[in-house]
Amino acid sequence: MTISLSDAGKRFNREWIFRHFTYTFEEGQSYAITGPNGSGKSTLLQALSGSMHINEGILKYEVRRRKSEDEGQKQELSPEEIYTHVSICAPYLEVVEEMTLKEFLDFHNGFKPFLPGITADSIIASLDLGKAADKQIRYYSSGMKQRVKLAQCIFSDAAIVLLDEPCTNLDIEGIELYHRLINDYCKNRLVVVSSNDEAEYKFCREKIMISDYKS
Repeated sequence: MTISLSDAGKRFNREWIFRHFTYTFEEGQSYAITGPNGSGKSTLLQALSGSMHINEGILKYEVRRRKSEDEGQKQELSPEEIYTHVSICAPYLEVVEEMTLKEFLDFHNGFKPFLPGITADSIIASLDLGKAADKQIRYYSSGMKQRVKLAQCIFSDAAIVLLDEPCTNLDIEGIELYHRLINDYCKNRLVVVSSNDEAEYKFCREKIMISDYKS
């Protein structure tokens, strides 16, 4: 799976958030989008997710064919297909707080299946939230809610994992959990982290400074 951008730009009204952005994101690699608050990191991440249209240039998603003589060849995905390949965790995305953790994970699994071999029970155990599994999420602390957001993103069977400030509200144990999940479940996927905190993206092999792509 690859995401390719060619001379891409996004603006709000007359202000360009990023422009002349040419880059290829490859499956099996990890990337960090860095820069000060308000510099456009989250905007670029949302463009990569397909939830926000760019104003100029080209954004293309391609997946490798896996059948017969076409094996290894890339096939471009239509905009309607992108969402099935993308999973995202971000502070502005909410969980269903009226559900218990077990109910929420089962609900989420119904429209975006978990990775092979992963179940709601195994996720709850990995998050160390077994004692709170039957409690409504609205009664969770902010750090517990962030663990749930990370779980619904990382454990989804999606080739692209997008993480916007993924350690928000996490304590030291939560940050260690985050890095453990990345190491155990994201090695062969395309991972992009939007953050200005090195602790969140220290594992990333490539770093993109969003300020390098201003008009």
